[in-house]
Amino acid sequence: MKIIKGDLIQLALSGRFDIIIHGCNCFCSMGAGIAQQIRKTFPPAFQADLETGSGDRTKLGNYSSASIKISETPLTIINGYTQYHYSGSDVLADYDAVAALFSRIKMNFSGKRIGYPRIGAGLAGGNWKTISKIIDHQLAGEDHTLVKYLSLQK
Repeated sequence: MKIIKGDLIQLALSGRFDIIIHGCNCFCSMGAGIAQQIRKTFPPAFQADLETGSGDRTKLGNYSSASIKISETPLTIINGYTQYHYSGSDVLADYDAVAALFSRIKMNFSGKRIGYPRIGAGLAGGNWKTISKIIDHQLAGEDHTLVKYLSLQK
């Protein structure tokens, strides 16, 4: 896993990645965190989320996606279903779903430049050490980068 500081969305818009992935709940909200920013910047990604069943637990570990072009450069936005719901003080991240998601990403997007935030470790409250090990294992041999959001840096 490469680690850089920056803004995942701006880096995607500049052509740094072929694929960006963010974690979603299963209720088609995309109303907070980076999901909300993706919803505003890439409306087709939100539309792809809306086309899935709201509250469908079987989405966990799967994804919806939208492919767009930025200055003739293709970009795929992955809505990864890594948590069931979005409320409460418990850990909302589902580690098995994270593993299943990244296994699917490797199977379907091998060889692509992949960028993501700290999926499951922000609003979902998951343990980043655990999640990063899962991602590294599932994406072994791939070009994948954690983008640490600048405003979150101390």
